[in-house]
Amino acid sequence: MADFDPEYVFSHHPATPKKLEDYEAIHAGAKRFAEVILAHVPECSDRTAVLRLLREASMLACAAITLEGRLK
Repeated sequence: MADFDPEYVFSHHPATPKKLEDYEAIHAGAKRFAEVILAHVPECSDRTAVLRLLREASMLACAAITLEGRLK
């Protein structure tokens, strides 16, 4: 990762009103999808994996918002 800037990535990035709005949209969408998964997928290791991946996807989406897309 030639463009990885540890100073930027591991610094505090204050939330702006726009970022907060974006985080809420991501969280709402992920929560709704999790509810669909829980309602329609049988309890099994695959469902557990899907929920973990959904959590990871939500966290990475929020990280991309936080870092303003600078991490390529």
